[in-house]
Amino acid sequence: MDFEPTEDRRMLAETLRRYLAEQYEIEHRTTVAYDAPWYDPEKWDELAELGVLYALAPEDHGGFGGSGFDIATVFEELGRALCPEPILPQLLAVRLLMAAGQELEPLLSGASRFAVGIGETDAPYALEEITAEAIEENGTWQISGRKSVVYGAGAADTLLIAARHSKGLGLFSVAAEDAEITPYGMIDGGCAGEVFLDQAPGILLFDEADAALQDALDWGALALSAEAVGAMDAAAEMLLDYLKTRQQFGRPIGTFQALQHRAVELKVEIEQARSITIHAAASMGTPDQSRACSMAKNLIGRAAKLVAEETIQMQGGIAMTWEYPASHYAKRLIMIDHQLGDTEFHLERVMVALA
Repeated sequence: MDFEPTEDRRMLAETLRRYLAEQYEIEHRTTVAYDAPWYDPEKWDELAELGVLYALAPEDHGGFGGSGFDIATVFEELGRALCPEPILPQLLAVRLLMAAGQELEPLLSGASRFAVGIGETDAPYALEEITAEAIEENGTWQISGRKSVVYGAGAADTLLIAARHSKGLGLFSVAAEDAEITPYGMIDGGCAGEVFLDQAPGILLFDEADAALQDALDWGALALSAEAVGAMDAAAEMLLDYLKTRQQFGRPIGTFQALQHRAVELKVEIEQARSITIHAAASMGTPDQSRACSMAKNLIGRAAKLVAEETIQMQGGIAMTWEYPASHYAKRLIMIDHQLGDTEFHLERVMVALA
């Protein structure tokens, strides 16, 4: 297998990296990511103008990417810059709207923003435990229930809601203004929200949505895995710079063998994480998709935790300060494990697949 990125993906990565390096420095990130609306609407419009959202969809649906490697390319660069813009929910929405045969142009152009409500307070990950209900009356649908930790909910104008009805699990489109949304910032920056639905009017996009919802979650897991790889790369580079410049006993602490060994172990973990993310990207659209994504998310969760802990420990007190980027990378790496299924959840999925 050829692991070299295509020319188009290389150009996409370089363009996005250059833009984020210039426009999303850590000082700007900490300014916008932790205060309402927990992202930068101006930068969102600029990213849309760059065509980043078009990379989330294949050509036959109006995009110019849409493959596993396209998604990995975009999210690795977002992770490297710790970009808090709500692009992950747009990816989930792309997959669901494609399955429903809906028009993607409003989303891809950035004119409309979507959020996807799947998880609930008592069912954060498992589709089979969803309890939100939809009832049809006089040809219209009314949805009731609560969706928890809906990424990008406060920024969305349209919600895609998974709810049960007489024929099983369906996917419904609900205008954000017809739901009660309590937006909040996450501990690592970025926006999420609680969505309360009380007989909210909705449009049924399709019945028997289990497979489409799982597909969207798989793509989300791939995106988060790639984001973690980018963040781990950046955190490790920062650590190496620190080890080369921090002086102790008259020489750089990077010359001490114990720290060299620990730094090499981190590099090995990151390369393993990169390899399994590549495997997951190559598996998208194949029968092995869900298993490969769960394998990646499980390994990424463990590797990201190690990188977060080691980079903080080896850089000492400065790594705990607000101004130094290491603490923000550590928080994001820890929280990625809890998005769309944590390490234990995905380990159980892999075990079930192998049973």
